[in-house]
Amino acid sequence: MSVYTPLNLDQVQPFAAAYNLQVEALVPIQGGIQNTNYFIVCADGQQYVLTLFENETEQSAGEIIPALQRLAEVGVPVAAPLVHSNKAIHYLVGKPAQIAPRVWGEHPETTTAQQVAAIAEAQATLHVTLADFPLAREHSRGHVYWTEIGDLLQNEMNAEDAALKQQIYAIFEAYRAQHPNRPQGWVHSDLFRDNTLYQQEKLTGILDFYELNFDELLFDIAITINDFCTAYPDVTLDQHRVDAYLNAYQQVRALTEDEQACLPIYLAMAACRFWFLRLNVARLNRLEGRGGDDVFQKDPTQMRNMLLNRLVHVTVLG
Repeated sequence: MSVYTPLNLDQVQPFAAAYNLQVEALVPIQGGIQNTNYFIVCADGQQYVLTLFENETEQSAGEIIPALQRLAEVGVPVAAPLVHSNKAIHYLVGKPAQIAPRVWGEHPETTTAQQVAAIAEAQATLHVTLADFPLAREHSRGHVYWTEIGDLLQNEMNAEDAALKQQIYAIFEAYRAQHPNRPQGWVHSDLFRDNTLYQQEKLTGILDFYELNFDELLFDIAITINDFCTAYPDVTLDQHRVDAYLNAYQQVRALTEDEQACLPIYLAMAACRFWFLRLNVARLNRLEGRGGDDVFQKDPTQMRNMLLNRLVHVTVLG
């Protein structure tokens, strides 16, 4: 969550009034890379999150709302957007926007085994709940999408980075061919610590579902393990927390034998995806002239280092 489009009270107050909210203050939210976000503080003391979608249509921004409502019904801690005029998505300064309740808690800077177990249980519940959910998305950001982004970025890579990209894809494809039983379903795709909120050990919120995507469940698992079981700036995995994650996840949904065999290479490929993502965000910001203190950009090198670390633990198939 960042601020790409600055907003002021004169713009936000009439937008919020349609939801019967009287806004008294705006607080910009930093920390992400896709949309513009503000906390809005109301006259009654309640707080909400205003999201301005920078790269979504009204249709694509609203697609996930039924899924959020369903997850809330089964106890997954999500904040479904407010609705007026039978819609959650409306326009502000010409862009799709929504208001959702603010979920209270803190992003865990480091994680305990109990916190890791809590996100694993919630993620497994999400996977099971949305397995057959009737949802269509305007965009797809599965493996084909990230492969195309990588191919685009390769034109700007040095020889060493290009060779690393080729290496991981070769190993990855070999594993996928040998271990085909890898279930697919709707996944969060971006379940990092900064998209979760906790009050001590209790998970109070899962945020930012705008990368919700139909993909292999193992990708979602790998993304979350990589972040929740790593103590940055060190990119190595803490096995105690990995075990806590896998034990809790499998209380809800057991991994297949092929998923278990593929997990190490998926941890590497998940790091590769976010290496590509951060490189691509930097490329787009450069091309579009976006920058300044209000635009938060994450370091691609961190994910490249994680990729190298994860590859060390992958057995190359003969």
